[in-house]
Amino acid sequence: MAILLLIFGILMFVGLVVVHEIGHFIVARRNGVSVEEFGIGFPPRAKILKKQNGTIYTLNWLPLGGFVKLKGENDADTAPGSFGAARLGPKVRIILAGVLMNFIAAVVIFTGLAFSGMPKADLRALPFYDKEQFTISSDTKIIKSQVFVGVAKDSPADKAGLKSGDELIRIGGEPIGSSEALPGLTERYKGQTIDLSFRRDNGSEQTVQATLNQTSTQSTGYLGVSSINPQVFRATWSAPIVGVGTAVQYTDLSFRGLGYVVQNLFKGQTQEAQNAVAGPVAIFKLISDSASEGLSQILFLIALISISLAVMNALPIPALDGGRLFVTLVFRALKKPLTRDREDLINGTGFMILLALIFLVTFLDIKRLFS
Repeated sequence: MAILLLIFGILMFVGLVVVHEIGHFIVARRNGVSVEEFGIGFPPRAKILKKQNGTIYTLNWLPLGGFVKLKGENDADTAPGSFGAARLGPKVRIILAGVLMNFIAAVVIFTGLAFSGMPKADLRALPFYDKEQFTISSDTKIIKSQVFVGVAKDSPADKAGLKSGDELIRIGGEPIGSSEALPGLTERYKGQTIDLSFRRDNGSEQTVQATLNQTSTQSTGYLGVSSINPQVFRATWSAPIVGVGTAVQYTDLSFRGLGYVVQNLFKGQTQEAQNAVAGPVAIFKLISDSASEGLSQILFLIALISISLAVMNALPIPALDGGRLFVTLVFRALKKPLTRDREDLINGTGFMILLALIFLVTFLDIKRLFS
C-alpha cells in the first residue's frame, strides 16, 4: 500500500507542474495568444497525442512536469497572435496564471482534507512563526491525536526500552491523548513503577514497566521524554473557509521562511539557512515518508508543495514567471526596448544560476540524508 501511495504522491507532484502550465494555457488562449505546444513531461518527445486548434499536445520522456510553448514568447515579438504582441495587461495575466492555479490547487486540496481529515502541524515549533494552524474553533473536531516521544539517554523511558519516535499511548493504564496531558500524568506517578504502553513503527501495542524519577527535569520531566503531538481534525460547514485560510497562512509562512533564510545568510549563519531549504531529494524523501502515514499526509504535503511552487514562481527570479514579469515591467518603466537578445541573456543567466542553486540544494539534501 505504501508503494502505491508513494507512486500516487510522485504523480501528484508532477501534476502540480501540469496544473501550473494549464493556467498559462487557458489565459493565453482567452487573450488571443496562440499556444503552439502543450507538453506533459519534458523533451525529448515521445508521442504526439493530438493536434487541435493550432496546438500540438505531446507526451515527453522526462516526467518532470510539463510546459506550454506560446507563439512568439519574447517581449519583442510582433507577429499577430504572439505573446510579444499582446498588451501589458494580458501579458501580466498570462504570466501570473500559473501561480494562481497552484494556489487554487492548494485551496481545493486543503478544503477536501478539512472535510475528511486535515493534519494539524505544530507551526509554533518553527523559529520564525508563533501562530497555530488556521482553524474555525467552533467547527473543529479532533478525530486523531498521537503523542510521539523523544527519549533522553539513561532516562526512565530509555531504561524501559522506549526509543525516540515511539508513539506513547498510556501511562499507568491511563490514555494520554495529547502532549499537554503528559506532564500531569508523569507527575502523578513520580517515583513509582508503572506500565508504559507504546507503539513502534505503526506496529502492535507493547507494554513495558518504568520507574519514574522522583524529581523532574525542565526539558524531559519525570519520565525523561520530550513529545510532539500530531493531530488530525475535521470541519463541516467551515471546510471551504479552512481551505482558503490554510492556503493563505502557508503562503505567508513560505515568504517568512524565505526571509528567514536570507536573514541567516546575511548574518553568516549558514547552517540555519541550510536547514530551512529543501530540494528534489528532500521532497522525494518527504513524499516517501508521508506514504507510510497514509493518503491524508501525502495530500497535505502535495498542497504545501503547490503553495511553494506558487511562491517561488511569484519571486522576481529570472527564468521563472515572476522574473519574466519583473524584467518586462522594469523595461517598461525605463521606457527601453526589451530586445530578444537582451531578454534571452537575462533569462539564460537566471536559468543557469537557478540550475546551480538546484544542484547546491540537492547536494545539501543528500548530505543531510546520509548524516
